[in-house]
Order: sequence, then structure tokens, then C-alpha cells
Amino acid sequence: MILPLVVLDVRAAVQADPDHRPALADLQAWERRHGRVPAGAFVALHTGWAERWPDPQAMRNADTDGRRHSPGCSELVLRFLLEEREAAAIGYDTLDTDPGADLTGGRAELEVLILCADRYQIELLANLDRVPESGALVVASWPKARHGSGFPARMFAIVPPED
Repeated sequence: MILPLVVLDVRAAVQADPDHRPALADLQAWERRHGRVPAGAFVALHTGWAERWPDPQAMRNADTDGRRHSPGCSELVLRFLLEEREAAAIGYDTLDTDPGADLTGGRAELEVLILCADRYQIELLANLDRVPESGALVVASWPKARHGSGFPARMFAIVPPED
């Protein structure tokens, strides 16, 4: 599958607050810089969390009470991308769609939202710092799994040459 790639870079906000969820204003700022998110796009949330890989403790970032502190998507932004911009897929450089604090409580509502919308997601994306916020394509492939809930995917970006 080849899709236009949109990279929503929220690294600065995540450095200030590891529980950060992007706001609609973040997406609107992206659209002011690059134009409307194209229908059928793969939208990747770039939080900088991939730098913590492969350390599982750093990825979970749990406090002394076991509560995880890691970024994730927000329901408002996710619904907007799926319903208003018709994104084909969503990706993250984190362990999950849902923020760590929600996962600590056993909630994964955003992941369910994506899957119920018949869209797919890819987690643990790497090298988002090496692709532009817009203008690239992403190629995603995976095995055809039967009765599986998840499996590894291979993704790579096709980046336009620099001027």
C-alpha cells in the first residue's frame, strides 16, 4: 500500500509534558504550513518517543505508582483525521495509540475507535525525524494474517529529492 505521508511533529510539546496529546490546533497549524491533509493519507504522530527504543522501561515511563507517562493521540484529533480528513491510517513512534495514562487504567478507546472505523494503525515507527512533514509517500506492507489481532509491518518512506 502506498499512501501520502503526513508527519505531525509534537516533539517539543512532549519534551515539556510526556503525557501530551496533540490538540486540533496542532493539526490546524500543520495545515496552515502544508495545506489540507489529503484524503487517504497515512498520518504519523512524531513524539520523539522512538529515541527511547529498545528500553522497555523508558518506553513505558512509569512513575513509582506504576502509572505510565507517555504521549498518545487525542480523541478529538483522531476523530477529525478519520471523519473530516478521511485518513486511511494512523501511526505513532510510541507503543500505542492511547496515552500511557489511559493504558495504565486499562483503557484503549482510541485504538478501538481506529479499528471500528475500518482503518489501520502502525505503532513503534522509527526514523520519523528523517522524513519531511509533508511531500513524502509511505509504503506499508504486512503478511495477510487470519484471525490475528496484530503482527509486524514493514514501512518505508519515499522522500522527494531536496531542491
